[in-house]
Amino acid sequence: MTAETLATRQGSAQPEAGWRDIAAVVLGRIGARLRRIASVVRPLGWILIALAIGLWVVGQLLGWLEFTVAGLVLAVVVVICGLFLIGRTEYDVALDLARTRVVVGERAVGALTLSNSGTRAILPSRVVLPVGSGRGEFGIHRLAPGQKAEELFAIPTQRRGVVKVGPVSVVRGDPLGLFERARRSDEPVDLFVHPKTTMFGGQSLGFLRDLEGLPAADLSRDDVSFHALLEYQPGDDLRHVHWKSTARTGTMMVRQFEETRRSHFVIGLSTSDRDYRSEADFELGVSVAGTIGLRALRDSQRVDVRVPGRELASGTGKQLLDSLSAVEESKHRDGGIADLAGVIAATVPLASVVALVCGSAVSNDDLRVACARMPFGAKALAVVVDGTLTQPELRRIGEADVITIGALDQLPLALQKVLS
Repeated sequence: MTAETLATRQGSAQPEAGWRDIAAVVLGRIGARLRRIASVVRPLGWILIALAIGLWVVGQLLGWLEFTVAGLVLAVVVVICGLFLIGRTEYDVALDLARTRVVVGERAVGALTLSNSGTRAILPSRVVLPVGSGRGEFGIHRLAPGQKAEELFAIPTQRRGVVKVGPVSVVRGDPLGLFERARRSDEPVDLFVHPKTTMFGGQSLGFLRDLEGLPAADLSRDDVSFHALLEYQPGDDLRHVHWKSTARTGTMMVRQFEETRRSHFVIGLSTSDRDYRSEADFELGVSVAGTIGLRALRDSQRVDVRVPGRELASGTGKQLLDSLSAVEESKHRDGGIADLAGVIAATVPLASVVALVCGSAVSNDDLRVACARMPFGAKALAVVVDGTLTQPELRRIGEADVITIGALDQLPLALQKVLS
């Protein structure tokens, strides 16, 4: 094959490839436009379109004028309904929530403002506002240039959670519901419905801060927090000899210290459905975790909140409550309170206080295992929620104090009894 022949074939192949690319682009754009047009047709619209075509075809084939006329009438109806889609729906949309964080049961309201910033009027339309799993619909009248329309709405807050409000969709359609054109005009806003909590005073839940650490009840021959003077014993560090007392008593005296550890408060919340007898008990457990966490943060402690499989953001009270708002009860059969205690012991071995929260469906054996897996040296506390109790119950399992409560307002008194 000569070079001239090869060049001729390559030259003819290049235009063919170019035409294929152009055809692919054109067909792609046509297909996208057709899909966009088809998306505005609702199921009833497709039925009437198919019926109009079918009646016209049958009328032409059989020579029945009645069928032909019926098909034409339906076609005219479809065309007239399609004319309702013509027109702008470009509103300037503003979605404003009075508060983005509320407590369960508190009133949450918002305002939706639509304005016409264009030079032509916007025909009446319908606005759809998704709120969580439901949605609200508002009818907007004709807006002249520069005119505004404001709609107020209330958001149900009977359940704890994170409610997604929006995005706002402006819908244009016909009276028969054959066609519908929607245009999203705003970004969604999250409404945090926090669990109920209670504030209480009294003694600190954990240890108080000092310069280097937090004094514990255990005594040590070598630490930072000074406790007392003791007579020298063989093996004591001579650097801790108190020479003034030694000279005054004639006996070598050394300093004794309290062991110190960081102020690290860890809360473990079980989310397994097998640990709770009812959904109300689980919600009470979430409220207990939030109440204890807020009090620990108030005591200027570092707080970690852990649920099976992950750690929740809890650096501030707002972060803690936001994280608890999104916690859901898990439906799987693993990850109970005993497993959670083991994870806490492995990941936070230097915790100063560990509080476990679970439901009354936890057996005594599982609770005993969970208390035994607490980090060594940490103050251990377990809170069991049981909605049937009218008075709190206190007991001790191993080195852990166990509190069983039936309502959130029973928690402060029970903790005061444990800490006293």
